[in-house]
Amino acid sequence: MAKALVIGAGIGGIASALRLCKKGYEVTVVEANGYAGGKLHAIAQDGYRFDLGPSLFTMPHFVDELFELHDKTPANYFNYHRKNTICNYFWEDGHKFSASGSREAFIREASHSFAEPVEAIEKYLKRNRNKYELTATLFLEKSLHKVGTYLSKQTIKSILSISSLDIDSSLNTTNKTHFKNPKLVQLFNRYATYNGSSPYKTPGIMSMIPHLEMHYGTFFPEGGMHQISQSLYQLALDVGVDFKFNEPITSINVQNKKAIGATSSKTAYISDIVVTNMDVYPTYKKLLKNQPAPKKTLQQERSSSALIFYWGIDREFPNLDLHNILFSDDYTAEFDHIFNKRALHKDPTIYINITSKEHQKDAPKGHENWFVMLNAPGNYGQDWELLKQEARKNIIAKINSVLNTDIEKHITTEHVLDPVGIENATSSYRGALYGAASNNKFAAFLRHPNFSRRIKNLYFCGGSVHPGGGIPLCLLSAKIVGDLVPNIKKHV
Repeated sequence: MAKALVIGAGIGGIASALRLCKKGYEVTVVEANGYAGGKLHAIAQDGYRFDLGPSLFTMPHFVDELFELHDKTPANYFNYHRKNTICNYFWEDGHKFSASGSREAFIREASHSFAEPVEAIEKYLKRNRNKYELTATLFLEKSLHKVGTYLSKQTIKSILSISSLDIDSSLNTTNKTHFKNPKLVQLFNRYATYNGSSPYKTPGIMSMIPHLEMHYGTFFPEGGMHQISQSLYQLALDVGVDFKFNEPITSINVQNKKAIGATSSKTAYISDIVVTNMDVYPTYKKLLKNQPAPKKTLQQERSSSALIFYWGIDREFPNLDLHNILFSDDYTAEFDHIFNKRALHKDPTIYINITSKEHQKDAPKGHENWFVMLNAPGNYGQDWELLKQEARKNIIAKINSVLNTDIEKHITTEHVLDPVGIENATSSYRGALYGAASNNKFAAFLRHPNFSRRIKNLYFCGGSVHPGGGIPLCLLSAKIVGDLVPNIKKHV
């Protein structure tokens, strides 16, 4: 039987393993950590459970698809429910807005809250839907680096409609052409952070992201975000995928311009196919030291990282939901600090995720588990101990002001994760959450392809390669890899 080796047990690696297993390969996944899931990990501390990584779950059909691929009933492994509220938004001046998961309700309520015409919001959301429908096949579902992708009718249609995609303007400029209220512009600017970019740099095509939230919905997985990776891990075990943990790969072995396996800290693996779920930067710098590296790709600006405080809170906040945003008063300065000064702004935007709102067992009765996150620059050697101390003070001051509380006296336990910790735990270069940033219109084309042009039988998946970071895109990267890898009959 032909063998496939997957490096890294992040969600992209597990999904790739499942797809290769279905194609008939004998699949081994080798992981440096002692657990499966990569960034989709969790901890328990002092009676609280915290998801350590991604906190937003949308497009769950990409997860279900993997169970169905193996003729399994998804609900036997994994369950989730749709949220009626996407996010609660708060501003320093006391303005609040609860974004409904219903498109019609969102339009009606946003029009009232921000004094914007219903027609303007409808037009904006319709344009976002058109952007997605025109480009999803090209930019998300297929390899951008194969000629065949550009020979379809859909691609030609996308090219002919390029003026409607807002590629030549920033997301902020695009949003300001539709709305007068700076708060609604800021709300839609926030979606740049979904791929670790700046709304003042990333192209306006990114305005398609709110369409995805409203059309497909936002969800809460039973058991928390960690259950996404764990359910797929269990599925992989059930269908015969072999996992090796606590075993970092030290090199991908290449012979006659063909990947023939890899060497780990414990042994050497011979394989017909090698798929790396490791961040593309350390893949080249550590595992392919003797191979030519794609310099332009590796020199791309990294996405933002995160500074996260995990707090056990000894009271409940009825005005908060699963997802909450406390906006900065100076969004422009905040992103200037992140991407230009590589620092944290004194007035940060704060994201608070509280899974105990949906799953009470994630915190003791009458308590809440707060995942408090700031968008942060990557790790460029800053004094993170000092930055964490300053950020904590600024976070507490803003929460106290916006929520009219004294939050520090309610913190019963704390765990902190910074860009250094993210980089060390996940091998994400500079702690970037999404690989390269999408701060220019060519970023999608500069992302590393899902295959190697120089080395046969070597493939790439995960958030640092095409089509990008985040759970849905990582799963799509695995799907693209599955489509590119030859079938067993053709391969043998």
